[in-house]
Amino acid sequence: MSISLEERCKHLISELELGSVEDVVSITPLTGGVSSDIALVDMGSRKICVKFALEQLKVVEAWHAKVERNQAEYRWLEFVASIEPKSTPVLMGCSDSANGFAMEFVEGDGVYLWKTALLQGQPDSGEAEKVAYVLGQVHCASSFEVSSLGFQNQQDFYALRLEPYLIFTATRHPDLARKMHALVDMLNSHNLALIHGDVSPKNIIFRQEKPVFLDAECATIGDPSFDVSFCLNHLILKAMHIKGSRHSLLASVQDFWTAYQAHVLWESSDELEKRVCALIPALMLARIDGKSPVEYLDDHERKIVRSLAIPLIKDPVKSIAGLVEYINLNMENE
Repeated sequence: MSISLEERCKHLISELELGSVEDVVSITPLTGGVSSDIALVDMGSRKICVKFALEQLKVVEAWHAKVERNQAEYRWLEFVASIEPKSTPVLMGCSDSANGFAMEFVEGDGVYLWKTALLQGQPDSGEAEKVAYVLGQVHCASSFEVSSLGFQNQQDFYALRLEPYLIFTATRHPDLARKMHALVDMLNSHNLALIHGDVSPKNIIFRQEKPVFLDAECATIGDPSFDVSFCLNHLILKAMHIKGSRHSLLASVQDFWTAYQAHVLWESSDELEKRVCALIPALMLARIDGKSPVEYLDDHERKIVRSLAIPLIKDPVKSIAGLVEYINLNMENE
């Protein structure tokens, strides 16, 4: 018999010695993700966020991943906290047996989710540059410790990212299959740094003008170009959706790259930039025709994404500036 989320939360609180079951005032499930059960546990004197990985993700298509990835996420947060303590929630303990962990529930005045700010068209406050700065630090620091960090979670990364995004999308676009599989090979051959795997505005909260990263369950030693591409893809898709913010969002793509590029010491930034430019259009298409499509694009906008992404997959540009220019030029009449 399966155990309820409420019971799992209580067991975890007790196991991690964060309080007794009697201290729990309420347990509220949180929404927004597809890969985990997340809950807010009100302990009266404090609030705790509890997270458990799911084996079958909450999507229509079959999408499975090992629940042990929960441990990698916790360790990624620990690593980032050692570099930028304000860029992670306060961690409260991890249970290998429960495949769950507890952390601070981030809230307070001036706290906001980056995705919400973008979709609401709020004025740009340099969020892209701030995210890029921390991400660049993490990639750079980890690149010097790749052999000793562990994080050999490439199988989880395949199950959570490569298969549902690139491999599955290739089945929907057979004429692009060779290109999509080549990108998978590219990513598999550049194990250069510790990557997050899901650098999305929905996973980044801003508190006191600092980005706080969440949801690192795809964390592995891999290609830093994936994290950069994944985040920039979200900015581009939102630029297609929010016409009033189009120019500022596309400008933030270049701002992100400029801030990030300063940290690229482990390889030529030009080579990394080429991989990013090759990967972004594939991710654009994957967020339309893959296993995890974005929810805010309508049918017309999805057609625009395909019309932009497919030519770029076939013939990638070589620079972020060139990518932004291409998108700007081809969206002027939309």
